[in-house]
Amino acid sequence: MTETDSIAYDVVVLGAGPVGENVADRTRAAGLSTAVVESELVGGECSYWACMPSKALLRPVIAQADARRLPGLSQSVQGTLDAAAVLARRDEYTSHWQDDGQVGWLDGIGAHLYRGHGRLAGPRTVEVTGSDDVRHVLTARHAVVVCTGSGAQLPDLPGLAEVKPWTSREATSAKAAPGRLVVVGGGVVATEMATAWQALGSRVTLLVRGKGLLSRMEPFAGELVAEALTEAGVDVRTGTSVEAVTRENGTVLVVTGGGDRIEADEILFATGRTPRTDDIGLDTVGLEPGSWLEVDDSLRVTGSEWLYAVGDVNHRALLTHQGKYQARIAGAAIAARASGVPLLESDPWGAHAATADHAAVPQVVFTDPEAAAVGLSLAEAEQAGHRVRAVDVEFSSVAGAGLYADGYRGRARMVVDLEREILLGVTFVGPGVGELIHSASIAVAGQVPISRLWHAVPSYPTISEVWLRLLESYRDN
Repeated sequence: MTETDSIAYDVVVLGAGPVGENVADRTRAAGLSTAVVESELVGGECSYWACMPSKALLRPVIAQADARRLPGLSQSVQGTLDAAAVLARRDEYTSHWQDDGQVGWLDGIGAHLYRGHGRLAGPRTVEVTGSDDVRHVLTARHAVVVCTGSGAQLPDLPGLAEVKPWTSREATSAKAAPGRLVVVGGGVVATEMATAWQALGSRVTLLVRGKGLLSRMEPFAGELVAEALTEAGVDVRTGTSVEAVTRENGTVLVVTGGGDRIEADEILFATGRTPRTDDIGLDTVGLEPGSWLEVDDSLRVTGSEWLYAVGDVNHRALLTHQGKYQARIAGAAIAARASGVPLLESDPWGAHAATADHAAVPQVVFTDPEAAAVGLSLAEAEQAGHRVRAVDVEFSSVAGAGLYADGYRGRARMVVDLEREILLGVTFVGPGVGELIHSASIAVAGQVPISRLWHAVPSYPTISEVWLRLLESYRDN
């Protein structure tokens, strides 16, 4: 017989990924008792099936590509990567899919972990069903925080389940490189996994429904990445839809909208995300199961006094670092409301408003070349009604880029608000530019005037001197 126990906490967090962990960290730091519910591994998608394993796969690929561009080193790195060693290092970075360390961290901050499936059971109440034959009923005095993330969205193709396609989870945790891999999609997961598995020995075909790659970035980002993927051996096909997929005797057969038939050993669909909210009891509080949850800038669900949705589930910015940022804001807002402190809602950049979700979201795509952006693209800024000017510079004009690698190819763009003379967005594409993007994030989030940026002197000879080239181009044209 299943037993039931009931216990009250100040805060109950659904989901122990990076977002849920950060909410718990902030609420515990504020002295609020906090329960965290997790049905899989503490550490979540990022730690085991996304950010960490994917970047562990990509780092040797990028390091080898950089080395091949340097005389004196290029000849010694012309061979293939040791795929087994790369995968073994990937396994280390996922802690071999064991979460003991992260469980220990939760214990260390004083949060109470409940393993099992958590569902809302009415206002301020969460029921947890685990494997211990105990049904836990958790009551939240101040807040329930949904941090259940998102999952891969698969297309509605007949018989797709029988094909057993890869999603991002299988792509980052596979034990060996498939001989032939079809990747469907043109976004971050698709381009990164095409980059990784091509270098690890797969023959990759990339099928993109749209006109190009990385459609949410400036057009030149996708163009440069597509050129590099093609040079690396990836068969990149844009304007291509998938009409049918079957698997027979282990071989996947893909039929495109144009009638092409492609055989592969595995197929990866990287075609979007869907919220993990279908079975968390949203119907018990008047919300639609399976829906994205709309929130205000303090991350409180619209129309609720006690329910928060942080990270992917609110569909504001599906990025781990942005979810962690939201968690810090939500934690501060929950603590303030719990103690009766007025929220700084009149200050859009204050402690209780996730303003960066609207104006300064940074992202790095770890392809070769890397693509990094923050803020608005030119098209987004124009659509928002800003009077803007785009300033473009080739990295070939920067001494540090030439020193970084022979034949360095890349481009930088800043989008300038001509009324206020501040930056609304910045994009870099080129080897190693991921480490440049935080300087751009500071400029955009800080709304630093162009006149003050002139006094931020880049060191010579570094790739960051591209900032000076951008400012000079703005001044001279």
